[in-house]
Amino acid sequence: MDEKKFAERMQRVEDAVQLKEPDRVPVCLLSSLLPFWLDGCTNKDAMYNYPRAAEAVVKFHERFPMLDTSAISALASGKAYELAKPQMVDWPGRPGTKVPDFSTYQVIEREVLKPEEYPEILADYTGFMLRKYIPRIFPGIKGLADIDINPSIILGTAPLASMLSDEALAAYKTLIQMAEEEKKCNAVKDELNAKITEMGFPPLITGAGEVPFDIIGDYFRGTMGMFDDLMEREDEIEELCQIFVDIQIRNFQYLKTVPLPVKRVFFPFHKGMDGFMSPDQYERLYWRPFRKIVDALIEMDVTPYLYTEGRYNTRLEQLQDLPKGKCMIHFENVDMRRAKKLLGDNSCIVGNFPMVLLDTGTPEQVEEKVKELLDICMPGGGYIFDCDGSVDMARPENLDAMFHALDKYGHY
Repeated sequence: MDEKKFAERMQRVEDAVQLKEPDRVPVCLLSSLLPFWLDGCTNKDAMYNYPRAAEAVVKFHERFPMLDTSAISALASGKAYELAKPQMVDWPGRPGTKVPDFSTYQVIEREVLKPEEYPEILADYTGFMLRKYIPRIFPGIKGLADIDINPSIILGTAPLASMLSDEALAAYKTLIQMAEEEKKCNAVKDELNAKITEMGFPPLITGAGEVPFDIIGDYFRGTMGMFDDLMEREDEIEELCQIFVDIQIRNFQYLKTVPLPVKRVFFPFHKGMDGFMSPDQYERLYWRPFRKIVDALIEMDVTPYLYTEGRYNTRLEQLQDLPKGKCMIHFENVDMRRAKKLLGDNSCIVGNFPMVLLDTGTPEQVEEKVKELLDICMPGGGYIFDCDGSVDMARPENLDAMFHALDKYGHY
């Protein structure tokens, strides 16, 4: 293992997180499909031919040694997806799909939780997930809906009868097949992560969660359903958010004991952008529940990584509420001068380079934009370079220009 490079990269990123000036601006690229794209590997390969995809990721790190963390790339089991038959996603390689091989998977929003079902999920979350959510979203294992453990005065296995129905047994069989497919994918991912670590690249994150409000909007009610609920069901939203606060804090307890090189948890902000809800609703329903998770993670000495999506100019004052030197905040669409002014002394800011330039711009435009962004964000430290979103494709000459400009202008 290249321990020297690993330690240098770790320290560079950690200095920025702690609002210090490192030797140069850290580069942490959320790359998604980019390593595959550059090597002629499709996303279909990433979901069905894991060794081919892993080979592309290794080449990507060999080609761009200026990266300070491992590039996050999507390896997932298309075979396991086929068995579960998820209804909220389509992907390249699915039998009958129209998603192109080079495309990322496509999210299909659905209203899975009906508005009148709020009392049911609030009263019995686990029961609702088994009886209604799983059959609606994963018809490949819908037999789990049969499980309904009833008390019985008869000693023995009578209370377990529902777990032994033909439909439940069929679901178990499918789950076993899914597990075997996931094992194959995970074995390649584990080998890949070990290789990238050996090359001297530490991970950017070691966990992921989601804002409780976004969980409801993304996976239960859908965007249009949330618009209705913001008008009519604020109390129910708040109560369900608390359930997802508790579940996530409970699930993050592993961070207390598992030995990890870094402890950072990634949170995409899907529905918190300017204009989606009023400032009061944002405070009550979006920020306050999420802040409970942030506080719990910080108490565990974990760094939350807030990945804002969409415009965030009216939310910057809210972000000043975060504890100093404890969080990373990525921006897609924001006035970075104002973000640096308001947040630069409080939280590490990340991103905002327009990834569209990498695909449609010229090397000269790329260099000019890198310099402009660094001039704003570098002074005083506390900045990590990344694009404004997850990069799927780019012209090689523009990537080279980006890294050249970072080396030219990014040293303190």
